[in-house]
Amino acid sequence: MGLMEAALLLVAGLAAGIVNAIAGGGSLITFPTMLAIGIPPVSANVSNALSVAPGYASSVVGSRADLNGQGGRILRIVPTALAGAACGCVLLLSTPRDLFDYVVPFLVLGATMTLAFQARLRALVGHPREVSPVRATVMLHTAVFLCALYGGYFNAALGVLLVAGLALVLDETLARVSALKNLLSAVVGVVTVLVYSIFGPVDWAAVAMVAPATVVGGYLGARLARLLSARVLRVVIVTFGTAVGLWLLVRVLFLS
Repeated sequence: MGLMEAALLLVAGLAAGIVNAIAGGGSLITFPTMLAIGIPPVSANVSNALSVAPGYASSVVGSRADLNGQGGRILRIVPTALAGAACGCVLLLSTPRDLFDYVVPFLVLGATMTLAFQARLRALVGHPREVSPVRATVMLHTAVFLCALYGGYFNAALGVLLVAGLALVLDETLARVSALKNLLSAVVGVVTVLVYSIFGPVDWAAVAMVAPATVVGGYLGARLARLLSARVLRVVIVTFGTAVGLWLLVRVLFLS
């Protein structure tokens, strides 16, 4: 790896850490960068998953104030996230990727629209305050499992999916949802690190460049997210999620 390639990975990692903490989708910066410097696609996907995981941990530290009072909920949903992420890793390592590549853009765009039209969707499915505790629990665990499944498989735009899913089923401020998103992303990151470091074709040189930069970016992004109003934060996430979904769609239709 030359000096220019290393510099590109460092910049991409810093930017990805900031974006992941605020809106999610930072992998859409690091993943194409790895492809651009010549890393094969599957290796780039696996190496990217390992690289962004430490940034999720620093995002949790940066948003820890908004996790206060959510301890019980966290303890209940972390096992669900672990199971979903593990299933996603198994899917990546054991199934053809082509089919899922076509599904991913629509998942991202669907999640973005879910967040954009959250109020109208709540009128259809019921506001979290209006549904029964059993139904609310089922909805929460279903959302967490499906998002973690996606994160274990592809990871890119995981934050967008988590914010959309959690905001639909939880009666919380967007800042507290974003903090919970950071923690669940970190849980998914732990699983991907354990599985892919053992079984995946990791490019460790790329990981060594990107991972430290995502830690710095993740902390900075989480602090910045706390300063944004709910409306601004929602607009940022929806805008970035739409751009990510469209980019993925163009990539799979015209660039693959």
